[in-house]
Amino acid sequence: MSRNPHRWWALALIALAQFMVIMDTSIIGVALPKMQNDLGFTPSNLSWVFNAYVVAFGGLLLLGGRLSDLYGARRIFATGWAVLLAGSAAAGLAGTVELELAARAVQGVGSALIAPSALTLLMMLFGNRPAELTRALALYGAAAPAGGTAGVFLGGVITEYVSWPWVFYLNIPIAVLALIATPALMPAGGNRPGSLDLAGALTVTGGLAAAVYAIVRAPEAGWNTASTWLTLAGPTVLLAAFLTIQARRRQPLMRLGIFTSRNLTAANLAQLLLGAAWIPMWFFLNLYLQQVLGFSAFPSGAALLPMTVLIMVGMIVLAPRVIGRFGTKTTLVAGLAVLAAGLGWLALIRPTGSYLTDVLPASLVAALGMALAFIPSLGTALSSARPEEGGLASGIVNTSYQIGSALGLAAMTALAAANGADALGDPAALTDGYSAALLGAAGIALAAAVLAAITLTGRDGKPAATQPENSPATR
Repeated sequence: MSRNPHRWWALALIALAQFMVIMDTSIIGVALPKMQNDLGFTPSNLSWVFNAYVVAFGGLLLLGGRLSDLYGARRIFATGWAVLLAGSAAAGLAGTVELELAARAVQGVGSALIAPSALTLLMMLFGNRPAELTRALALYGAAAPAGGTAGVFLGGVITEYVSWPWVFYLNIPIAVLALIATPALMPAGGNRPGSLDLAGALTVTGGLAAAVYAIVRAPEAGWNTASTWLTLAGPTVLLAAFLTIQARRRQPLMRLGIFTSRNLTAANLAQLLLGAAWIPMWFFLNLYLQQVLGFSAFPSGAALLPMTVLIMVGMIVLAPRVIGRFGTKTTLVAGLAVLAAGLGWLALIRPTGSYLTDVLPASLVAALGMALAFIPSLGTALSSARPEEGGLASGIVNTSYQIGSALGLAAMTALAAANGADALGDPAALTDGYSAALLGAAGIALAAAVLAAITLTGRDGKPAATQPENSPATR
């Protein structure tokens, strides 16, 4: 395959796509208190501004990956930007809770088309060049947490000095730019024979949405009530139906045999738990800064910029060197352990604390852990699949992270509420709730480190991205 002369410009657009879809999960964080006042959200329902996006995003990623394999990654990439543009305009114009959540879900649909097709395009451009692939994955990986934390900063600036609808309008000119640049920069690819598994897409999306809803409402209804158990039964039935459909269809949405790759399964489990630990930290740290320490929107966003800088440097400079020196497994396990330590430190926040002592040092430790854990888990998940299933592998790993994020946030929101986080205006009670959620996130990260150590297999200490499990060299 000849080298694409525009591949690094194409990578810039792919990284921008990753930056944007993750930024859309975080840019609303600082704006949440004002959205709550303007639209009438209750404290327990406020997390659905995040979850409406993430559930649609995570639930449809497998379909997005399958569409990329069938109809060409470039076409699906462009379609996703068009849908994201429409959803962003609707989210900014929404005047009620219901319209806002519906628009956030449309944004999630657009991102579900963008994310797996972007990763597929990256593998098309760099998959046959191991040295360049490692660098490309590092730049792509850095765009995710950078988008998350930059979203917090931009959300603070926009909310403080303009108005919260502009956190959504910001997407519109970027989407227009992406739609113009895509035909010139991206490889075309081609259609492949096959059919869409719409029944699978509906059951997995419905099951994941129902699971998040059940966990969010459980603290209000009571965990041991009949209504809670009935609500939890819904997603169980839907997800069981999804697995049954996948096992019986000739052309399923997700070929279950892909999980016979031990490293692919282990890496996706690590990504799921990584999202479940990282996103609650971002969510509750924002609330702690604003509702306990009294930061306004702009200072709250700016307070998390040091994490962004460390994560970008860590992913682009440090993580590839550590992987090259110690191998994928060691780097991943160490990163998750460092993340757990940082989250445990953050759980020591005080109602009379300060940013410099209670937040900054611990958040930097957590950011270092994220930088070390994200790249090896992502690279392993992608390189352990067949080349013709690149879209599927991309969809699975994105699904793992996003659904882990949604379920982790739902569970930690329930934990925080049970420990006092619903007591608005009471700094001590709020801090107790946020601290419990951060400690729970630390437990998730620690469990991820243990599971990665047990389940991931090493390959001569080499980065997974440079030695695919299904390549001739390792078969």
